[in-house]
Formats: sequence, C-alpha cells, structure tokens
Amino acid sequence: MEFMSLNDTLSSVLDFLNIGGPSIWAIAALSVITLALILWKAWDLLTLGAWNGAHHVHKAMEDWARGDAAAALAQLKGRSTIRAQLTRTAMEAHANPEFDDDAAQQETVRVAKALLARGRTGLRALELIATIAPLLGLLGTVLGMISAFQALQEAGARADPATLAGGIWEALLTTAAGMAVAIPASMALTWFESVNDRLRRQLEDIATRIFLRRRALAPKLEDEARDALAAE
Repeated sequence: MEFMSLNDTLSSVLDFLNIGGPSIWAIAALSVITLALILWKAWDLLTLGAWNGAHHVHKAMEDWARGDAAAALAQLKGRSTIRAQLTRTAMEAHANPEFDDDAAQQETVRVAKALLARGRTGLRALELIATIAPLLGLLGTVLGMISAFQALQEAGARADPATLAGGIWEALLTTAAGMAVAIPASMALTWFESVNDRLRRQLEDIATRIFLRRRALAPKLEDEARDALAAE
C-alpha cells in the first residue's frame, strides 16, 4: 500500500514537471540547490560561531579590561569562533613589538575582513536564485501562453474555451513554482545577511574596546601578552 502511494506521488510530481516544460525542470533543480544552500549556510555559520562562543570572548574582554593580558589570551586559546579569532588577533597584534598602533589596527582589519568574507560565502548564490527563479517562472508562463494561443488560432471557430483555460492555468504553474522557490531563498538571504551584519558590528565593538583600553594600559599589557605568547 505504501509502495503504491509512493508511486502515485512520484507520478503526480512527474506529471507536474511535464506540464510546466523545460522551465519547471529548471525551477525544480533550483529548488534542490536552494534547500542545500540554506542548510549548508546555516551549518557554516554555526561552525563559525555566529550563535555561540560569546561567553569566552566576554570573559577575555573582562580580563583585558583589568589589565590581565595573559588570562585574556588563555581564555581564547583553542577557540575557533569568529569572535575569538578576531579578539585574539587584536590582542596579539598589540603585543607584537614589530607593530605600531597603525600596523596593529591594519592587521586586525585584515583578519576581520577575511572572517566576514567567509561568513558571506554562498550568499551571492542565494541572491542569484532569488532573482532568476521568478524570471524562469515568467518565461515558462509566456511560452505556455504562446502555445495556448497558437492552438486557439489553429482551432479557429471550433476553439474550445475550456481547452484555452486549461492551457493558461498550466502555463501559470511555472510562475507559481518560480515564486515558491524565490520566496524562501529571499527570506534565507535576508536572515543570513542580518546575522553577518550583527557579527560585523560585534567585531567592530570588540576591536574598538581592545584598542581603547590599550592606550591606558599599554606598557603592562604588552609585557604580559608577550610573556603569554612566549609561554605557548
């Protein structure tokens, strides 16, 4: 019974794809790609630490604010989240005797740009899908309408309005399918972009706090940070 139900479902899907023609097949392929991209990007941001890892960075910033650079670096040791990487980079840049203030800031900006670029990986593909899926649907509808009116012209006075209506609604299926793919892609894109914007603001805040605090405690922090790096 379940086998028959599966066959019926598969047959209905194939009938739907055949009705829509090449456009609906392209949209179906885009739907699979869209789902895979959304799942992969959510996992990628999770591994990057978009929603976790803030506790250790917060503790490290508290240690840094107290002037305990060694404890701050110890809090971040082995942490691979985006906030931890940026925080550690900024602190180590301060401790590097080869870097002045400008060089330390440039190194921090360089790493921050690379981390944020990784966070945006895959978003261009989602943006492209959200743009072209409705266009593919519209193309399928236009082609279907052309075929429907050609059939109407060939039928002449014997044309059946029911046949014309059937051809029109079949053609409109591709527009609905294109929008059904574009809407989730656009929603996911907006969500991922908001996550990246939040991360960017947090990284800017972390870097600013580290650089501002260093001006008051520069000699002590540099000595302690160098000692911590040398001990590793």
